[in-house]
Amino acid sequence: PNKMTCMVEGNTNRVPKVPIFSLPELRAGRCAAELKHCLTEHGVFYLRHSGLSETDHEPVRGATLDFFHNASVEERLKVSNRVPGMRRGYTQLESESTARVTGSGDFSDYSECYSMGNHDNLFPSDHFQAVWTSYFASINLVALDIADLILSVMDVEEAERKAVLADCDPVLRFRNYPAVDETRCAEKEPLRMASHYDLSIVTLIHQTPCANGFVSLQYEHGSEQVPLPAIPDTLLVMCGSVATLVTDGGIKAPKHQVVAPSAREQVGSARTSAVFFLRPRPGFEFSTVAAKKCGFDICEIGRASCRERV
Repeated sequence: PNKMTCMVEGNTNRVPKVPIFSLPELRAGRCAAELKHCLTEHGVFYLRHSGLSETDHEPVRGATLDFFHNASVEERLKVSNRVPGMRRGYTQLESESTARVTGSGDFSDYSECYSMGNHDNLFPSDHFQAVWTSYFASINLVALDIADLILSVMDVEEAERKAVLADCDPVLRFRNYPAVDETRCAEKEPLRMASHYDLSIVTLIHQTPCANGFVSLQYEHGSEQVPLPAIPDTLLVMCGSVATLVTDGGIKAPKHQVVAPSAREQVGSARTSAVFFLRPRPGFEFSTVAAKKCGFDICEIGRASCRERV
């Protein structure tokens, strides 16, 4: 039985269990020791009572899936970003490859995506823009709140926390993972997206489950890949590599991947994921030496919006 009153174990059947925290409880200063243990050992947890309910996620999901399913090729091309390294607008199925970016393979990401940030956005309609900008603003506030909380519980001074969280460059990406075809079942290609760290302070994820119960998202803990299922009325919080660097390795950034279903799980394997990356300000600097000391391969954490220093 769980003896921690502020902490509920996740609904996975494997160890380690992924905890669930309540944002109001964390704000009140409760469960600090449990949260710190989670941050130093795993860097991933679920968050309840964030201020965003299931119904708050639905408008952006509905508008985006409507665009994915019903927009013409010409309409999609009008809002497809052509600036390298800038995540904006529509990205078609299999046109990105986390595997190539991290040097771990040559397979594509089996998802289509829509992205926005603080500026230079592309929207197909006024309604789409209104839905996305409202959701972006709401989830950004939650991300800043939880980022400040996790840095605080790791004893980062207030002045440093303010500096890290000032002028952030967040990105919201809505990913649609359609049911895989026969060439992308696990027997042919085990991963929908290669294993990687996030170049963020924190990443917030709202998932929908696969209809057949398959769990696609996993994080690495030792030699084990731990599943991260969609849990209603929660946000999944992943600490990014920037949080690790800011705390001199104190916070663990979970390496994670998206796995493919087997051929027998192919039907009903579609899912969606709204992913909010609270990225640092443009030009945020990190030490290559410090990054390697923290166990990062520079290719794995990426270089976007950051400057390396020796």
